[in-house]
Amino acid sequence: MSRLLPEPPHRHGSPASTAVVLVNLGTPDAPTAPALKRYLKEFLSDPRVVEIPKPIWWLILNGIILNIRPKKSAAKYASVWMPEGSPLRVHTERQATLLKGFLGNRGHLLTVTSAMRYGSPSIASTLAHLKAEGATRILLVPMYPHYSSSTTATVVDEACVWLQQLRNQPEMRFVRNFHDDPGYLAALEKSVRKHWQANGALAENDRLLISFHGLPKRSLDLGDPYFCECHKTGRLLAERLKLAPEQYKICFQSRFGKAEWLQPYTAPTLHEWGKKGIGRVDVICPGFVADCLETLEEIAQEGRVDFLKAGGKEYHYIPALNEDGAWIKALADLVESHLGGWPTKTSIDPHVLEISAKEAIKFGART
Repeated sequence: MSRLLPEPPHRHGSPASTAVVLVNLGTPDAPTAPALKRYLKEFLSDPRVVEIPKPIWWLILNGIILNIRPKKSAAKYASVWMPEGSPLRVHTERQATLLKGFLGNRGHLLTVTSAMRYGSPSIASTLAHLKAEGATRILLVPMYPHYSSSTTATVVDEACVWLQQLRNQPEMRFVRNFHDDPGYLAALEKSVRKHWQANGALAENDRLLISFHGLPKRSLDLGDPYFCECHKTGRLLAERLKLAPEQYKICFQSRFGKAEWLQPYTAPTLHEWGKKGIGRVDVICPGFVADCLETLEEIAQEGRVDFLKAGGKEYHYIPALNEDGAWIKALADLVESHLGGWPTKTSIDPHVLEISAKEAIKFGART
């Protein structure tokens, strides 16, 4: 028996087609303990995510974590779950829809869809569907602005595992990072300024906290560029906002386990600022281009409680870029730059323009 997957029926004379796949981290199928257990088992079994010797980690994961954490995590997911489903999946799917509209308006004829690294829709199932539909060129866009072995590299790994099973492989490209992309930074700046227009600019005793997802410090010591790329994003954003060094701070959230992680930590910083009498804190999470558990529950909810209980007076979470028009335009620019050399241009069908306009209105994005 061949180790290769069966090929879909070949259609002679079919034109080569291009597809773009936005890939985000993943999400459970439901805010329930069984769904969380399935999701966490897949996520935490990835050796790039947890770099502990496999036999030791297997005992910890299956003997302790998967028996305790799913119930607690399910309650947290339930607090942010949207009517349409998980926030991360809903926003990523909307971004893919709007991106297709933007690229269609520019004359590109291609398929745009989304996948999740862990959970569903999986990368393998999404790529298999695209191949069956005739895609011969596929651009994968990991929705992580900052490269890390435990995020972007896992997307590449999973796609390559799928490629290894094929007899007739499509051409494939990957976006590595976009932490210093001008369009991405401009969209972040716009979101902060929009927030300040609605809530007032920062006063002398106020602060902007720029929070990124954390990683074990060992990853930095071993050569992962994530820490440096996060700091570059934070610095460039602060420069665009014309903030003095004392007006903002770059921190890292979502610690897990007892090992040292990238510092300074977000939660202790909020507690310290509250005790010191900082009047107001605005928090933005540039590493998340779609709102999810880590932003809506950990930052918007838990962070607020930490800061106010410690003595802080006012706390704001600035939402992720989600379906913001400036961000979708920046994403379209990024995708176009990585499609270079792939023929995707076609004459614009007025029907496509009509559909994309309706989609933009539906999701509240200004194209």
